[in-house]
Amino acid sequence: MSLFLNLHTHQTKQAPGVVAIQSISLSESTFLAMPKTKPISIGIHPWYGKLAELSTYMKYLTVLAKQDNVKLIGECGLDKLQGEPMASQIQLLEAQMNLAEQLKKPLILHCVKAFDELIALKKKMNPSVPLIIHGFAKKKELAVQLINQGFYLSFGAAVLTSEAVAATLQQLDAPFFLETDDAQVDIEAIYTKVAELKKITVDELKDVIFANWKNIGL
Repeated sequence: MSLFLNLHTHQTKQAPGVVAIQSISLSESTFLAMPKTKPISIGIHPWYGKLAELSTYMKYLTVLAKQDNVKLIGECGLDKLQGEPMASQIQLLEAQMNLAEQLKKPLILHCVKAFDELIALKKKMNPSVPLIIHGFAKKKELAVQLINQGFYLSFGAAVLTSEAVAATLQQLDAPFFLETDDAQVDIEAIYTKVAELKKITVDELKDVIFANWKNIGL
């Protein structure tokens, strides 16, 4: 039986049969206790990043992100509700986007009420690496706009509780990913729901998700 891919999680332990990308927020303690084998992503989260510390952050991140088990840079991104002023967050994200481009690793993105700014930054930077917006839980119109701008979307537990999000994913005709983020839910439950929405089996959905993963070069 094929495996489940959980693109983005903050949980350290996973059930058997799950390939999970654990998201780790950069800190000095991270540098000392960095996992060496299990797949992870690492980056400067917009809630915690300080522009004054950018050079220090990037010194550590540039070293850590080169590890083979680092599959994605992030989560990083933009958030109008928390974190430093938007101009500072954009500079933090630009630096990580540049690093992702150098290392040819995708970015996993957090975005809250700043999609216009994110789209503008992508147009400005024109990165060749995939940009994946995690935990997408908005309307179909925004989903289509982001996909048309070259973003990938990852859906989480909201598909279990929101009819609007479920409808967006059901109607989506583009590659996508699935995740648990920080939700206390098994990735299998999300796959089961999405398979039902897509009118395919869970095993067929697993194959679709892993094909999407392979198609972005991972």
